[in-house]
Amino acid sequence: MAEIAEGGGGGHGKGGKKRAKKQSTRVDMTPMVDLAFLLLTFFVLTSTFNKPKSMEITFPVPPEKIEDQPPVKNGITVILTKDHRIFYYKGQFNAVGNPDGKEPTQLSETTFSSEGLHKILMENNEYANKEITGLKAKVKSKEMADTTFKRLAMNAKGDKLSLTVLLKTDDKATYKDVIDVVDEMNICMVGKYVIVDMSAPEFGLLTEKTK
Repeated sequence: MAEIAEGGGGGHGKGGKKRAKKQSTRVDMTPMVDLAFLLLTFFVLTSTFNKPKSMEITFPVPPEKIEDQPPVKNGITVILTKDHRIFYYKGQFNAVGNPDGKEPTQLSETTFSSEGLHKILMENNEYANKEITGLKAKVKSKEMADTTFKRLAMNAKGDKLSLTVLLKTDDKATYKDVIDVVDEMNICMVGKYVIVDMSAPEFGLLTEKTK
């Protein structure tokens, strides 16, 4: 808001001439300051701050001995090591000369490509993927609410028919590889996965493979 302040003057000068009155302009900055604070408050209240990103990983209660881990049904064990190499085997691990006389477990190697780990997880987690695909179709056609979809999708991932993945690493694997495997499991709708330690027979088999 501006004001015009009139100064002195108007008297008679020499020769009887009147002098013009002096005028000065004063700008009131108060409304502008108020507007600035209102804008600042508006942007602070409407801005979205960066939220910390976290990844949920399930860690089971460690057994007294690594060899005492319970058997895994419909499971795959993924083992990471140096040079971004990935090994895996299906089902329970059977060491050489096991008391049950079962065929010893052999490690298979794969990669991070679409024809590697991704394909293996998708093929072995067919039940959960099929169920969740059907649920998504119902949400798209507005036959199901989002909250119901999330609940049923979680149930499908946790079903006994869905895949369970045990992720194991040696001291030469990288954090990046671990995160990449977890990301791949999330993409493939794997809801049951844990990170556990390798047993001595598994480590020995891995050492033979990476010589």
